[in-house]
Amino acid sequence: MENQGRIIGINGNVVTIEFEGTVRQNEVVYAVLDNTYLKSEVIRIKGNRAEIQVFDNTKGLKSGDKVKLSGKLLSVKLGPGLVGQLYDGLQNPLRQLAEKSGYFLERGKYITALAEDKKWDFTPCVSHGDRVRKGDAVGSVPEGMLMHKIMIPFYLSDQYEVIEIAQPGSYGIQEQIALIKNKKGNRIPVKMCFNWPVKKAITAYKERLSPTEPLNTGIRIIDTLFPIAKGGTYCIPGPFGAGKTVLQQITSRYAEVDIVILAACGERASEVVETILNFPKLIDPHTGKSLMERTIIICNTSSMPVAARESSVYTAVTLAEYYRQMGLDVLLLADSTSRWAQAMREKSGRLEEIPGEEAFPAYLESVIAGFYERAGRVRLKDGNIGSVTIGGTVSPAGGSFEEPVTQATLKVVGAFQALSKERADARRFPAIGPLESWSRYKGFIDTPTRKYILKTLAHANEIEQMIKVVGEEGTSLEDYVFYLQSEFFDNVYLQQNAFDPVDAATPENRQKRVLDLITGILKKWLQFRDKEDARKFFNRLRQTFLDYNTSTWKSDSFYECEKKIQAMVAERSAPFPETLLSHISLAAIEPDMNSTLKRSEKAFEHESFQKEPWDNIPENEENL
Repeated sequence: MENQGRIIGINGNVVTIEFEGTVRQNEVVYAVLDNTYLKSEVIRIKGNRAEIQVFDNTKGLKSGDKVKLSGKLLSVKLGPGLVGQLYDGLQNPLRQLAEKSGYFLERGKYITALAEDKKWDFTPCVSHGDRVRKGDAVGSVPEGMLMHKIMIPFYLSDQYEVIEIAQPGSYGIQEQIALIKNKKGNRIPVKMCFNWPVKKAITAYKERLSPTEPLNTGIRIIDTLFPIAKGGTYCIPGPFGAGKTVLQQITSRYAEVDIVILAACGERASEVVETILNFPKLIDPHTGKSLMERTIIICNTSSMPVAARESSVYTAVTLAEYYRQMGLDVLLLADSTSRWAQAMREKSGRLEEIPGEEAFPAYLESVIAGFYERAGRVRLKDGNIGSVTIGGTVSPAGGSFEEPVTQATLKVVGAFQALSKERADARRFPAIGPLESWSRYKGFIDTPTRKYILKTLAHANEIEQMIKVVGEEGTSLEDYVFYLQSEFFDNVYLQQNAFDPVDAATPENRQKRVLDLITGILKKWLQFRDKEDARKFFNRLRQTFLDYNTSTWKSDSFYECEKKIQAMVAERSAPFPETLLSHISLAAIEPDMNSTLKRSEKAFEHESFQKEPWDNIPENEENL
């Protein structure tokens, strides 16, 4: 008998129903409006009553209307054909929906996530009599550039014996490709696809590992100062117009991962459309093919139902975990978690729950933590290692990082890349503020160098603030040169030209070489007649270095620029004054350098450096 109920109250997209029988949390329910079925999710149960959130417009629903309880949890379909797709938060393929409904989506229109008529070339990897468990592969099919593993469904918890396996050939996702038997003799058919609830993490792996391997993004300020780890978490908070979306798109293009999943959670339609139109045209630098061939987009714009924002986030992370189970490295970029939190606030208000800070629900922190905790690096049962790295953007109201969503996120992530409105206005992109950001992960740049750079930038900022008050005339030449050196480092290393084919992304070996050259300049004692002389020198040096950044790696022009830079610096270099040597720690003087800047050494002893972003840099992997 079909389990049904009826509507007894409506408050926006939160509907109260009365039912007979049983119902589960997160169960899918359909509110029936004439012949249209509106997909909903159970969010609270009290006795024989439940609140459901409807993922569509509730206009027309009224008390007494019927609801149909499906008995199934809110789930996604997992199988070959996911890569390259554009889905909404409920995993409806938007391109197919547009073909059927036009550009304005109709209520109650749902399409299966995977094409059932498409054939896939299946190659088995098990034989009759083999023992398998959940997550074990029984074969594979080519999916674009990937080899997609066909696995035992994750909801099967016993050990099974393979009694039938399909021969190599072309099969649809609904065709049986294996037959397995449990200890009781029950036979279970295995197909290429199966469903999995989005709010339940996939744990079909052997061991969970610490995120110790750096994830190279090609973005110098990130890889050098605030690195991300494979299987780690990070957040990018910033005000409107600071470049969050562009930074995510650059990361998705150049990061060294196998799969990129973009979750547009409540973003403006114009930004999403730009991504949808550009990604198929962009060439993946790792494969030479279209970037969409390793990308999945989960799209829920601000004009779509607010309730679907939550489902879009969980749909994205479930797909990421699925590909992680194949031993792949997956990068999930959620933009923006603030709009997801706003949807939670709206739902909480309609449920009449006790509000927390700024009317967000009291459980905001635990929900955000639960999402980021689904990131991780794991060792699978076959010995392969896969990872899910989660990066979420936050759009704090007024650009304040003290608001609840940002603070809740900072408690659980491993890296914090704070976008600065001032840097964005000054056209310093990527606009990541080096003095506000931090990372607890270990990158490929050694820890002493990272700390040295951060402290140098901090002291230069103090000098800059002093210059704004007393002017250049009230600043000593020594401090002014230090400030120019820091500005030079910012201009030629922390900033990148995203439109230049070379400078848009810098590989690890080039970053190390360039950073060694720049830090060598920072640690040299340079002589100038006056401030104007110093300013002109660093302007010429900056322009030469920008040509160096845009030169092809290890090309003739690359080496020519490098020699020119070294010659310009050598012309101004001088031995460290003997009168200052007594003030410098011998441990700070590198053997291949003339000396270390005395003014930076004195600045690092200042009490303001006792608790700064570099204190989050671990000395070794045990501190991760």
